Amino acid sequence: MLLGPSSSEEARDHSRSQMEDDSPQCHKFQQPAKITSKHRMVIPCLGHFKEEYEKVTKHYRSNRIRTTKYRIWSFIPRNLYEQFHRAANLYFLFIVVLNWIPVVEAFRKEITMIPLLVVLTIIAVKDGLEDYSKYRLDKKINNFITLVYNQKEQAYLEKLWKDVKVGDFIRLSCNEEIPADMVLLYSSDGDGICHIETSSLDGETNLKQKQVVKGFAEQATEIDPETFSCRIICENPSSDLNYFRGFIEHTNNERVGLSKDNLLMRGCTVRNTEAAIGIVVYAGHETKAMLNNTGSRYKRSKLEKMVNRDILWCVLLLFVMCSVGAVGHGFWLSNNPKPPLYSSGKRPDPTWGGFLMFWTMIILLQVLIPISLYVSIEFVKLGQIYFIQNDIDLYHEPTDTRIQCGSLNIAENLGQIEHIFSDKTGTLTENKMVFRRCSIAGQEYGHEENAKRLETYQSEYESEDDEAAFFSSRCSLKHSSRSRFPRKSSAFISSKSMSRMFRSTSAVGMPSMRQLAFSSPIETDVVPDPRLVRKFQRISSRVYMIPEPVERRWSSVTKIPTLPLGEFKQIFSKLSYRKISPLSAQTSAYTPPEKDQKTPKLTVFHVQFPSSLTNKFSDTSESSPSTVTSGHEEIGTQESSKDEFSDLQEMESLSPPETSKKVLAQEQRTETLCARETTILESPDFDPMALSYEAESPDEAALVHAARAYQCTLKARNPEQVTIDLGFLGTLTFQLLHILPFDSTRKRMSVVVKHPLLNRIVMYTKGADSVMMDLLQTEATGDKKTDKIQRGKQDRTQRHLDEYATQGLRTLCIAMKVLNDDEYEKWLQGHFLAESSIENREELLLESAERLENNLILLGATGIEDRLQEGVPETIESLRRAGINVWMLTGDKQETAVNIAYSCKLLDTTDQLFILKSGNLDDCSNMIDNILEDIRRNACSRGRRNTTIISIPTTSIVHISQFTYALVIDGPTLKFALHERVQKKFLVLTGRIRAVICCRATPVQKSQLVTLVRKELKVMTLAIGDGANDVSMIQVADVGIGISGQEGMQAVLASDFALAQFKHLKKLLFVHGHWCYTRLANMILYFFYKNLAYVNLLFWFQFFCGFSGTPMTDYWSLIFFNLLFTSVPPVIFGVVDKDVSAESLMHNPELYKASQRNEPYGSLAFAMNLLDAFYQSLVCFFIPYCVFRNTDIDLYSFGSPLNTTMFFIIILHLVIESNSLTVIPISVFAGSIFLFFSINGTFGAVCVLCNPPANPYWVIQRQLSNPTFYLVCVITTLLALLPRFLFRVIQNTVCPSPLMKARLHENQVQKSKMQRVDVDPVSSDT
Repeated sequence: MLLGPSSSEEARDHSRSQMEDDSPQCHKFQQPAKITSKHRMVIPCLGHFKEEYEKVTKHYRSNRIRTTKYRIWSFIPRNLYEQFHRAANLYFLFIVVLNWIPVVEAFRKEITMIPLLVVLTIIAVKDGLEDYSKYRLDKKINNFITLVYNQKEQAYLEKLWKDVKVGDFIRLSCNEEIPADMVLLYSSDGDGICHIETSSLDGETNLKQKQVVKGFAEQATEIDPETFSCRIICENPSSDLNYFRGFIEHTNNERVGLSKDNLLMRGCTVRNTEAAIGIVVYAGHETKAMLNNTGSRYKRSKLEKMVNRDILWCVLLLFVMCSVGAVGHGFWLSNNPKPPLYSSGKRPDPTWGGFLMFWTMIILLQVLIPISLYVSIEFVKLGQIYFIQNDIDLYHEPTDTRIQCGSLNIAENLGQIEHIFSDKTGTLTENKMVFRRCSIAGQEYGHEENAKRLETYQSEYESEDDEAAFFSSRCSLKHSSRSRFPRKSSAFISSKSMSRMFRSTSAVGMPSMRQLAFSSPIETDVVPDPRLVRKFQRISSRVYMIPEPVERRWSSVTKIPTLPLGEFKQIFSKLSYRKISPLSAQTSAYTPPEKDQKTPKLTVFHVQFPSSLTNKFSDTSESSPSTVTSGHEEIGTQESSKDEFSDLQEMESLSPPETSKKVLAQEQRTETLCARETTILESPDFDPMALSYEAESPDEAALVHAARAYQCTLKARNPEQVTIDLGFLGTLTFQLLHILPFDSTRKRMSVVVKHPLLNRIVMYTKGADSVMMDLLQTEATGDKKTDKIQRGKQDRTQRHLDEYATQGLRTLCIAMKVLNDDEYEKWLQGHFLAESSIENREELLLESAERLENNLILLGATGIEDRLQEGVPETIESLRRAGINVWMLTGDKQETAVNIAYSCKLLDTTDQLFILKSGNLDDCSNMIDNILEDIRRNACSRGRRNTTIISIPTTSIVHISQFTYALVIDGPTLKFALHERVQKKFLVLTGRIRAVICCRATPVQKSQLVTLVRKELKVMTLAIGDGANDVSMIQVADVGIGISGQEGMQAVLASDFALAQFKHLKKLLFVHGHWCYTRLANMILYFFYKNLAYVNLLFWFQFFCGFSGTPMTDYWSLIFFNLLFTSVPPVIFGVVDKDVSAESLMHNPELYKASQRNEPYGSLAFAMNLLDAFYQSLVCFFIPYCVFRNTDIDLYSFGSPLNTTMFFIIILHLVIESNSLTVIPISVFAGSIFLFFSINGTFGAVCVLCNPPANPYWVIQRQLSNPTFYLVCVITTLLALLPRFLFRVIQNTVCPSPLMKARLHENQVQKSKMQRVDVDPVSSDT
């Protein structure tokens, strides 16, 4: 007799109260001050709690949010404060202040402020617009309306979100967004379930189940806040979305534990639930959603770091030039005792005069430090991101997904990647799990027909289905007015379910209303294995093989025959004697045959307990409240069941020929029953194919769909029970007692149920075989044959698991444990204590789970295929050709990871594979030493075939004849490899390995490995993944890329770039990465060149004006030259210039090595640009000087040809460096020239006294009318640019780089195409 829900609840309450009475924690509530200091106490906002409520909650935050950085009155001072944290802005602020000192003044005070003011204004406007958009969004959210309980009116009234407080009762409706973090106290769902959508938090669109707090779920009507007299003690606000700790304490000091399953989080949306009521525990910025809203992370690019280094070199050069000016001025004062005209008539001291001139020269030569460079870099990066986001090749049409750029400041890092760390599942594979094979009690079922179905599957149909699913899902999730689901949870099995044994499996009665995840035909259509089908049919058919008619009993629900409960139990006990205990084998009336079993087909009778076979014999007794009956026909008797079982004994003892005859006869009778079964299943009362499942995990969805192929259909699920339909055998309902969820430490999950046939408590566990095999029952049962069978079953299952992994399948091991009442009650007390704890709750729950998960009985294993994404092998092969080391970091077992690595061409058959697997730190260190020695030995003896196995405990090494190396390391060994004593050796080893596969790696180990390689090897790293377990490594890598797959959007939200497919990484790196880096690098070098070239004109002139700090041109021309005339062309150059076409970069991955090695922006390139700037400035200054020497030309008339010539030199220099002169850059060059002459002409025509004491009036007009001016400009420009032009010509013809070769090849191909076009018309005419 099974316990009903009320009896079960009483037993739990009794155990809980007894546990709490014995625990010292149960008295802590008597001292609220101590609890409040450590945790949060939530008091209801009600009259009888008024004083205590005001005292406790006055320090809690309101629900008003503000994500803006500035206020109106604080915008200017705070923005300036932040901008002056940049060293360059501080430098120019220092120049401005310095120019206000009269003795060192070089320009007019107002003029020196213009460049700084322009830069500060542009950045301030950008920051202000961004902040204003946040302000508008905050205002909109704060003014949302929700229903809050009002004590005066004793009703729920509308209230703004910003006015909600901790302790308020809130009533939510379907499709309403949750305004604050609340504990769920009521749900209109009859099972106390509230379905929510968490896409705004974690990006996952499948629904989650939240449960009403225990003790409140049984309410027939809505909870009345006036009757609520409990207090809530919970943890302080935390950003962890996966944990919530606390308890509700009733007036009788009884405590009920709270978990994340009871918490409705702000920002989520209520779905499929008509009404829900909760009490607010966290509000505003203390909610988990707001605590996770930390904004975008700032990552500095490698190029930016190099720019900062080179700016320091420019600062050093500036100090040298200013020191020369100071010393020169001191000497000039010493050699000219007569006071200069600009002085007050007193002869200044040479030393003091030189000191003052040093600071004057700082002001004069300030342009050497490019203040506009930072603004130009920002504009260039925005342009590059625009082109990346609008690349049609990075758009995935089936899912309507394009690339997302989360970080705007590291696009150039894409061109310098040296190491890629990739997840496997969902990143390299599709994450569409397809059931392929299974092993049940040592018997393997290959499902060959299902494999054939996958091979012949039409990709066109799959694409259409996926596209329809995506658009249907988007339409249903993005609009709050979408159709509602059926209310009752019996028609909806939610994503949390079975926490997870099916974790997933939600059945929706009308699948057309919403297309669910993991529901494409390739995943749902499973062809069952004929052998396993026949065994299922034999189990069922023998119940019906009764020659004599008997009295029939019909149900009003269906017309399906069945046996009474007692007969099922007796048959069940006989068929499963080996699985219950050794005593059952000894005391059973049936004695097993001594002979070993000869016919594998009949082993089903020793393997189906309890998860499959037990379900076949459904209990129809009305006395069992945990069993849902189907009203079957009674046509069998207990004696006939015994006769049937005797037939089975006889068949087990027959010889193979005799057995075959028996089997053939049974199959013929089974075919008749299958025809009956088909007719029965076509009944309109229940159509299992009308169910749809919503899953959090594709693995679990695949298992549920596979079970349905064998007519084991998950029909309904709620927090208390799980209902499974077994076709014509009826329905079983399991009472769900506990769920022990999966975690990365245990690597397994369990569900504790009350078995409807055994009337016993049974735990089912599924997890990785690496941990499950160690938890199996190892104690001898006393029956040697039983022990031998168990060992044989485990050995065969392990072989099957290894075979599955070798084929690249994802493996899962399933086991169970039958608990007696004393064992369960003892465990239950400790588990309730762990659930109600706040401190160290996770550790206590882990210990509780480990106490129960031992001495398991192995049931079987499964193999699920996760197919490679399209284009993955080609992409990885191209990455390797580009010199990028690709590492696979996965949680799968070694064989699976290695097989996938071969499939995706991460490993070649010619690679020499080292498998690093050791049991302790010393063995790991020795193993690495031996591998390094072996690599050195092979390097010295190339050409000689060598196959060696290094005999290290628990380690194997496989060598292949070629000398490219790859390494495989598992999670436990990786822990040793990351140890301080070994990590240097490990890094040396990885430096000689081109591919590393880390299997069974945890998320923490992934991030640790990425961090170690990035910091110690000083290489540019990229991490790519699709799941929440990849977030940590994505965040610590130089570039983090998320794949928007089927495991939610957490990786996408945490990434710098988000792709739809792994194959898109190829173009992102090889094309956009190369372009972004080379364009930005060339633009930065050009900025340094042009600023130094122009500043040198001022510097050379100081030698002819007594180092007095006098410029040869007016101040406005100096300001406009860099700020206006020459600023736009390099920006356009940095956005649209293409050195090589996208097609060449895609077809020649080796071209990526140029940017990888910093060739465009290396120390040599920087030095060459500086030397070229010095040369060009010398030519530009001294040719006009020689022409106008000993003439009466005035100061500005001499400076005008210098200014004009340098302008043309700088513009034409950019033309020489440009790789693609299209309409856009040519138009910009022409616009800059027009701007130069128009502004200078206007300035010279109207500015009479703009620049006292000199006068630039009509200077440029007079020069333009002088032929000498044109001659000087042309000759000077040609001589200045001649070395640069000749250098490029010689470089591109004599020793062209790979990039230039590719470009020349493009030109040849283009010319040949044009020639063919010209010839074709002629040929046709002739």
